[in-house]
Amino acid sequence: MNPVLRGNWNYPTTIWAGPGRIAELAEACARAGIRRPLLVTDEGLTGAPMISNALAALAGAALFGAVRGNPALSHVEAGLLAYRTGGHDGVVAFGGGSALDVGKVVAFMSGQARPLWDFEDIGDWWTRANVDGIVPVVAVPTTAGTGSEVGRAGVVTDEARRIKKIIFHPRMMAKVAICDPALSAGMPPVITAGTGMDAFAHCLEAYCAPGYHPLADGIAVEGMRLVMDNLTRAVRDGGDLEARAHMMAAALMGATAFQKGLGAIHALSHPVGALYDTHHGLTNAVFLPYVLVFNRKAVEERIRRLAAYLGLRASFRAFLDMVLELRAATAVPHTLVGLGIGDDEIDRIVAMATRDPTAGGNPVTLDRRAARTIFRRALEGRL
Repeated sequence: MNPVLRGNWNYPTTIWAGPGRIAELAEACARAGIRRPLLVTDEGLTGAPMISNALAALAGAALFGAVRGNPALSHVEAGLLAYRTGGHDGVVAFGGGSALDVGKVVAFMSGQARPLWDFEDIGDWWTRANVDGIVPVVAVPTTAGTGSEVGRAGVVTDEARRIKKIIFHPRMMAKVAICDPALSAGMPPVITAGTGMDAFAHCLEAYCAPGYHPLADGIAVEGMRLVMDNLTRAVRDGGDLEARAHMMAAALMGATAFQKGLGAIHALSHPVGALYDTHHGLTNAVFLPYVLVFNRKAVEERIRRLAAYLGLRASFRAFLDMVLELRAATAVPHTLVGLGIGDDEIDRIVAMATRDPTAGGNPVTLDRRAARTIFRRALEGRL
């Protein structure tokens, strides 16, 4: 492992990156002022050695491991019950994006009197929160995709209405994120591919979002290079720690960059995930080229510059071909049919997509006609 692939960063989350950094978990909790943490993790990780080792390193810690993919209100409510009855004073969010989101939302809601949906990312609803009721979080990702470890929000499904909602507050940001690529070693290829393409989608949508934010643009561009150069390696060899370190960095960069905005990829992916329980990253990966082509007139010049930076021919087509080749090399389905999706919910998906908070960041207005067009193309494989 290249010793350069280790560092302490602040963007603005404090990030401890590099192989072996999980050994510093107790120090991170102490720095965050956490003495009795609730460790929130994915259902599939509860028996893993990395979780038992973490619990052994944290005096007074307890485990909550009832988080599944596409986290829902019921997961948050169960986590809150465990937090409050256990007398905890902070959260260690440990796992994939779902566990990180639930952990952050539990920490945020631990001292709130209002219901969760009162803090949906609408206007200034975040100002309703009692900031003294938000406890600290240490985030430990085991995948490289969502970048939730550096985010200020959590995505939670409203099970009653089958809608994904974004809960936002600036104080939801983790005090420390430990990004140890060894924790993602051996991750199944399909999850490596899906999470990696999620990071790529974050970077691409942030880069294409309208508005002036050169800091986000620069981070997004380098994030896409890291995915292009390392995702296939990580999928083919679960033990390639160098590739996995670069992918963890790309995930951080995507989530840092998308403060500028997201777009139609996420606006369509959110309702599909809520209705069909598909993997978020894989769903983004399927929609990605169809949204890119739909937005072409608005982003072509920016994509030409991006292609040149990536070492490709400076053209929109060269970048699109690279995306398609990357998807094929990592076994991402080319159409929604490959995810088991049909057109039975198309009207509902179109309506939900246009109302999704991410829709406003698309460089072309995402009205119902646009959403329907993109969905149809992704269903039928028409670019």
